[in-house]
Amino acid sequence: MEEQKGMPLLGDMFPEMKVDTTHGPMTLPKHYKGKWVVLFSHPGDFTPVCTTEFIAFANRREQFEELNTELLGLSVDQVFSHIKWTEWIKEKMGVEIPFPIIADEMGVVSKKMGMIAPEKGSNTVRAVFIIDPEGKIRLSIYYPQEIGRQVDEILRALKALQVHEKEKVALPENWPNNEILKDRVIIPPAKTEKMAEERRGAKDCYDWWFCHKSL
Repeated sequence: MEEQKGMPLLGDMFPEMKVDTTHGPMTLPKHYKGKWVVLFSHPGDFTPVCTTEFIAFANRREQFEELNTELLGLSVDQVFSHIKWTEWIKEKMGVEIPFPIIADEMGVVSKKMGMIAPEKGSNTVRAVFIIDPEGKIRLSIYYPQEIGRQVDEILRALKALQVHEKEKVALPENWPNNEILKDRVIIPPAKTEKMAEERRGAKDCYDWWFCHKSL
């Protein structure tokens, strides 16, 4: 009997799947190969909290694009519902939703990615996945239906991931506005006793295991 795999974890490849969206059919993740992707699910169209979130994502689209990142929404609603909802947002709120939205009617994506909370019926929770240009899952966040996300935090986390990839450093709490280090980054810990001894008392080290630098 074939072993049943659970939902993918951080560092796993995003599972290949065909989806229908408001911009037409796609095959994930290869449709976005070479780009970062922020995939986010919402409980349902024509709901107040989701509307505020979609407006926030749309208003920051250019900031995501500057980071070589595409936005991709998802819920279990049908395509026509997505289209009517985004039309309503444009007409009533004056904001155009420029990114595609997956119509996961059968819940295939939602079930694979753990987006459905049993106590909430078939609606998706507010999940966020950041997928890198190779198709690997690099971050996941889950919110309950009742609490809206902060899109600026998703942007911040995306920037931090990209800095880590480029510089091979760690990023402190709330980087680049950390209370202690400000916009400085944390360098990898010492790997030998000699390296640890060299770092003791160094200018930019609190101790041999906690050293930092400017980018």
